[in-house]
Amino acid sequence: MEEVIRARGHENVRAEHASTFEVTTDDYLTPAGDCILAIDADRAPADFDPAFVEACQDSDATITVAIEAGGCRDSVTGRGDPDLELTNERSAVGRTSDYVDDRTIVNDAPFAAAGFDRDLVDALADGAEATVTITVE
Repeated sequence: MEEVIRARGHENVRAEHASTFEVTTDDYLTPAGDCILAIDADRAPADFDPAFVEACQDSDATITVAIEAGGCRDSVTGRGDPDLELTNERSAVGRTSDYVDDRTIVNDAPFAAAGFDRDLVDALADGAEATVTITVE
């Protein structure tokens, strides 16, 4: 099962955060948002299909978040969690930890914003259109 979010980069994308990465529906980004990879997303976790959310709530689920922009692609894979709500109407956040809130889409990822391919980050910083595909198995 998968969910797809369309978003775009921004000149302030730095992707330097060590424990989270984020895609937001906000249409702006300040330099302080060092975990944000893309803005102006057309969807948020609250828009996901209930069956997809239920699949993500399995502690044995494998969740992969792939981001494509400017001809570059990178992905990160983590796990699901019974406490995942996926109810936030603004942001989708991936985490290297097991912390869960209403924005969390994946836990225990091996890297966060700082670990994404730098060519992809450069494309996002140039404002490239982005496709974020979240897959659960």
